[in-house]
Amino acid sequence: MTRRALELAALGTGLVSPGPLVGCVIVDADGKIAGEGTYFFDDVTHAEVAALELAGDKAKGGTAYISLEPHSHHGRTPPCTEALIEAGIKRVVVPIEDPNPLVSGIGFATLREQGIEIREGILKREAEIQNEKFIHWHRTGRPFVHLKFAGSLDGSCATRTGESKWITGEPARGRGQLLRHQYDAILVGVNTVLADNPGLTDRSGLKRRRDLKRIVLDNRLRIDPLCSIVQSASSIPVIVFCDRDADPGKAAKLSEMGVSVRKQKGGGKNLASVLDALAADDVQGVLVEGGPSVSGSFLDNRLVDKVTAFVSPLIIGGTGALPAVGGEGPASLAEALRLKDVRFERCGGDFEITGYPESRAPDGD
Repeated sequence: MTRRALELAALGTGLVSPGPLVGCVIVDADGKIAGEGTYFFDDVTHAEVAALELAGDKAKGGTAYISLEPHSHHGRTPPCTEALIEAGIKRVVVPIEDPNPLVSGIGFATLREQGIEIREGILKREAEIQNEKFIHWHRTGRPFVHLKFAGSLDGSCATRTGESKWITGEPARGRGQLLRHQYDAILVGVNTVLADNPGLTDRSGLKRRRDLKRIVLDNRLRIDPLCSIVQSASSIPVIVFCDRDADPGKAAKLSEMGVSVRKQKGGGKNLASVLDALAADDVQGVLVEGGPSVSGSFLDNRLVDKVTAFVSPLIIGGTGALPAVGGEGPASLAEALRLKDVRFERCGGDFEITGYPESRAPDGD
């Protein structure tokens, strides 16, 4: 039943941030499912309450399987622990604690004080990965950074003439859109904007409660006011990070067009400051889709929490081909970023490889 609770929680993808993904299953005293619920931020009602409402009197003496520790404080809604107690739930099965300091451990303690049995740890890793952005955001104060790039078998993202469309096939590109749907923001460098004029939107076709914020690192404000993302900035958020001495006239023009121009020391090169600023905007997770320079910079600064590479069985070759990842890079193999918990999947004729830096496995592990 814990797995079913995780499945229900996943239905909230794109619809809960800055809250967590939560699902709940109520099983009656006879072991039968009496109610199910999923948390959606705009619906306000929490997963536990929704499931209890469906279960009604059948919840008494039953078990609640919840994907995340229930909260015990008054926020947008009354405490879920209170609802579980009043419904007569006798046992609660939850894989992980909620990292929110207003909740962490307190929900479990409140239920235990009322004689409710608590069982923790079932499908712990799966639950941590499902809410990894929410967990990381609360524990570090910064957004979870997921680096995504595509390349050929020999590690190139473009030929020596700059041709890059398309290295990977349509299934891999569709999977990339699903990744965008899971994040609050997408980040690129100005070179990508100048070269490709991308829209940087979520084209998964799935519902989301907040538009995907489009982040551009552009120290000297080289971005073209006629480019796609600036032209649509009044309806879909665009944030440009630049140096403090960037052209004030252009900054004013971009601002008039709806772009949020953030001038800061170090501009877009000050990645730690960029992440801090995004955290203040309630951005839990950032999908970095920048070109080689931006990708390399995040890796050089050890600011990557997860990596997904789409690899095509294509050999481009040539010393002039553009590498998929740039930056300064390590001086030795011992310093190279090695991934763990690696997952391989086929995407049509391409391969999707996802893993976590060895020094930064899923939070809570």
